[in-house]
Amino acid sequence: MWQPNAPEPLTSGEWTDMTEAAAARAPGGAQAVRRALDVLHCFHDNGPDLSASDLARRLGLSASTAHRLARTLLGAGFLEQDARTSRYRLGPAVTELGRLSYHQRGLHLAAPELTDLAERTGATADLALRSGPHAVIVAGGSVTPKVGLRRPLHSTALGKVLLAWARPGEGGPSSLPPLPAFTDRTIVEPAALEVELAKVRSDAYALNDGESAHGVRTLAVPVLDGAGHARFALAVRATPSVITDARTDWFLSQARSCARALEVLLLSPAERRPPRP
Repeated sequence: MWQPNAPEPLTSGEWTDMTEAAAARAPGGAQAVRRALDVLHCFHDNGPDLSASDLARRLGLSASTAHRLARTLLGAGFLEQDARTSRYRLGPAVTELGRLSYHQRGLHLAAPELTDLAERTGATADLALRSGPHAVIVAGGSVTPKVGLRRPLHSTALGKVLLAWARPGEGGPSSLPPLPAFTDRTIVEPAALEVELAKVRSDAYALNDGESAHGVRTLAVPVLDGAGHARFALAVRATPSVITDARTDWFLSQARSCARALEVLLLSPAERRPPRP
């Protein structure tokens, strides 16, 4: 199975930029909660442990405020501290909640389907959902300790699917932060992205052909609910020599078959689309 080290181009600062204004308007208690959540979001990038000074710099807070927030999260188990360096990392409470969410969503049921899809196609199979300006891979071959799970929406097939069939309130291209270019093929203008999303909806799939990294081609399809919104995006990813133009339809048929199975596994009967005749 082909599985490159996928890039992780966005940083936690972009999440912070989107939440600072809301935090500034929030009343005292809500502002403290928002700031604590912002601290946790600083660890999204799977980077090194962070000091209180690092947190203060990333969030634009005073050192004393960052230290107080970190100590509070430490006491609740959401952070842990290296005894030698005094730096922080995510704590066991985050792990526990993550595992609970994973099972409550039924994502453990998706793993065999994704493994089967990957074995049939020789590609990496991933399942993602939307979180703010990111697609977050929640199951599949890209879920490894060394590779981050977040992907930008505008330059990935997973992200385009989640944008094209967005759920109410999730927002379209105009709601995203500035669109950075990762290659010369990346779409960086919201208007051009809107055109691309119209094509995605018309074709019923999204293509990423070297828009995030050269030498990578990805096809993605939606896992739709009964209202026609993408609850998840399912992708197969390989090199252009594996996912060739001539074999695109075959890869899509395999992905769509898996997506229909995932609808049954991950959505309640009331949420699903009617069965096909």
